[in-house]
Amino acid sequence: MKIGINASFTRKLGSGMGEVTLNYLRTLSKNNTTDEFILYLEEDFVLDLPDNFTKRIFLPCYKRDDLIRKVLWEKCLLPKKVKKDNCEAFISLYQSPTILSEKIKHTMVVHDIIPELFPEYINNWRKKYYWYLTKEAIKKTDKIVAVSDNTKKDLIKYLAIDEDKISVRYIDVDPIYKKEVSDFGSQAVLKKYELAPGYIYSGGGLDKRKNINTLIQAYKLLLDKNKNIPDLVISGKLMPQLAPLIIDVEKIVKELKIENKVKVLGFVPQENLPALYENASVFVYSSLYEGFGMPLLEAMSVGTPVATSTRSSLGEIVKDGGVLFNPENVEDVAQKIEQILNDEELRNLNIAKAGEIY
Repeated sequence: MKIGINASFTRKLGSGMGEVTLNYLRTLSKNNTTDEFILYLEEDFVLDLPDNFTKRIFLPCYKRDDLIRKVLWEKCLLPKKVKKDNCEAFISLYQSPTILSEKIKHTMVVHDIIPELFPEYINNWRKKYYWYLTKEAIKKTDKIVAVSDNTKKDLIKYLAIDEDKISVRYIDVDPIYKKEVSDFGSQAVLKKYELAPGYIYSGGGLDKRKNINTLIQAYKLLLDKNKNIPDLVISGKLMPQLAPLIIDVEKIVKELKIENKVKVLGFVPQENLPALYENASVFVYSSLYEGFGMPLLEAMSVGTPVATSTRSSLGEIVKDGGVLFNPENVEDVAQKIEQILNDEELRNLNIAKAGEIY
């Protein structure tokens, strides 16, 4: 078959969808040498591909990287290119406004429906219009792949998608998290960020949905109780385009007067993350909603105990390999962090369970 793939997120490899796209292509290129694949891209990327893969790189006349360009590329130009190339099937590796001819079997991967559940994320007409177009495309696609049972349930409940149209396929981590971190590499990362092993770590974003403010408040409770508690380390990229949905972590830390115990790293490149996870006593993920929750899987893959929210897909991902808390209850978050820090048997059990699961 001739199969087209929307692989445009390879231009944003620091994002979750970017990593999913790249890892999917790595696996596909190693395991399928018979079908013909055409990758549709906005920018080129580096990956050793076999001869049955071809790249199509194009942009509209309007080249500014914003929602207008996304609509022009995904809704207008892409379907024309796919039709011209005579693709028999097409895979969208993320939810988008792309609608294709009925002759082309279209499978769309849906990671989440955040704009539907958190309307504050679509706070202007462009975002609202983009989400409207995306919902229409999700409904018209032939098959949907949801990244978790929770996303499948959300699609059925909120978008009235036929259950038989949806299959669930979990995401895997990048191979980097399955390799042993060398002592030299570990020490280099600790030195780079001026850290000592044993800290409490949280990462994965700083927008309001990530709920990092509750974690900081819970940490303050623990610190008031025990001045010797490990430092809290937070990583995450500030994304101005999400304003006013960004949590000002440094402001909260300053107001609580705990600057000497909380270290904010900013964006951390992926090559540093395995060592950052591995040297933590616990990884805490207090998010209110995730389609999947990749940081949890990354932490578990390197053998770090995790504590996370009961909301959305997060309990589904950790199964019984982690401790769960109510993300809107500061006292519960603090209690569960304290529990996993102090109970060695629980820590070892969670590490063992995570190893069995993943």
